[in-house]
Amino acid sequence: MSNSCAPIALFVFNRPWHTRRTVEALTDNELAAESDLFVFSDGPRSDADSKAVQEVRAYIRSITGFHQVTIIERDRNFGLAQSIISGVTEIVNRFGRIIVLEDDLVTSRHFLRYMNGALTRYQNIDKVMHVAGYMFPVKDADKLPNTFFYRGTSCWGWGTWKRAWYKFEPDSAKLIQKIKDGKLTYEFNILGSINYMGMLKAQAKNSIDSWAIRWYAGVFLNQGLCLHPAQSLVQNIGHDNSGVHSSRSDVYTVNLHNEQITYFETIIKENIDAVYSLKEYFESITPALYTKIIKKIGNFFLLGGKRLYKKIS
Repeated sequence: MSNSCAPIALFVFNRPWHTRRTVEALTDNELAAESDLFVFSDGPRSDADSKAVQEVRAYIRSITGFHQVTIIERDRNFGLAQSIISGVTEIVNRFGRIIVLEDDLVTSRHFLRYMNGALTRYQNIDKVMHVAGYMFPVKDADKLPNTFFYRGTSCWGWGTWKRAWYKFEPDSAKLIQKIKDGKLTYEFNILGSINYMGMLKAQAKNSIDSWAIRWYAGVFLNQGLCLHPAQSLVQNIGHDNSGVHSSRSDVYTVNLHNEQITYFETIIKENIDAVYSLKEYFESITPALYTKIIKKIGNFFLLGGKRLYKKIS
């Protein structure tokens, strides 16, 4: 294991073209050669997936350009949620920290340097629970600090530590009860603007299969913060109806930030200006389209709004 860089966990399934683009961009990162890559390949759901899964596996066996590449081929289909939960747990238990990617994320060549810088800087600050690589294409992003803290978590290129992931609660019913007991449903739902509680209830009923709604709920209940870059270091190329939790849309399209991030926020509290920018961005998305995407994607969460919940200090 490379001592200086956090291990990277890449989760792949049955999309060879997307996987190739993800790996090629990651290989082009400045710290790729110093990083250990763990590729978790989920098994086919049915015979219809077998050919594509095997094509992906043939490709990942050819990956070079990293300090070390370890491939974990599942002998059955775990599904996205179980695959990520088990894979992240395994890696953070071994190494204490992790960088997580899925097979439809193209990264800036500065992504790994930013992630490693943040994971090192905030390693011992319990309130910081998550580091995000993706940022929505908000208006006037150049007026935000290069990095800022925000309560919302995101799953498009992210990182965390064992101390934070230890607080992950897989039991949706327990999370729902804690939110209700604390009379936090309105805040959890962003003053009623987004039905995250409904999504959590759907998870409890096994109507959806999302690790991220549970991760968000855990961070929310622990009053955790997430570091975000003002300019996105990740582009999601999966909104072409090819993914488990994707739909065709360009509302999340960004221009990858191609400059190294050298500033890391020193004040450990939420940036209210960022909240306002995100609120404006969400309001710019037509309700019908946003509702459709939220219902279908089920595993990407970044909260927005003007004082939509109690200020974190």
